[in-house]
Amino acid sequence: MSAPARMRTPTRAEVEDLLYLEAELLDTWDLDAWLALYTDDCRYVVPATDTPDGDPSTDLVLVDDDRLRLRLRVERLLSRKAHREYPHSALRHLVTNVRVGASEGGEVEVRASFVVYRSRNGKDTVFVGGYTYRLVEIDGELRVRSKRVVLDMSSLRPANDVAVIL
Repeated sequence: MSAPARMRTPTRAEVEDLLYLEAELLDTWDLDAWLALYTDDCRYVVPATDTPDGDPSTDLVLVDDDRLRLRLRVERLLSRKAHREYPHSALRHLVTNVRVGASEGGEVEVRASFVVYRSRNGKDTVFVGGYTYRLVEIDGELRVRSKRVVLDMSSLRPANDVAVIL
């Protein structure tokens, strides 16, 4: 990929198209295409439910993945060795309340709310929260430089784990 150009502020419709595509790719388990939406220097963070503002360098977080770790996560989830996700859960990612900030420093901050429904082995779980993205434009396409998933749940007890990509 070439270096990001000076970024214009994308329209909400353009951002929504990217977020809806991401949701569709996750729901259909097209994780290789999903990963292609992310930059080489990407970061995917899910802080612990008791420290939603937690910093991965100093606080315990549920997920702190760079591009390599995301690639390994995708490979594991797509293999038969991922016992928690084989066969795959039925997923439905719902994205709403998309807000696009101003472009600054070659990237734009986007906030959105989400609900993810997961059904597997007769058990249904729901994850609720908010996304914060940092998007860049590379070769005319919006790409995800970072995604922070803050769960609006007092505990993971109802869900038990975060075995899927939120």
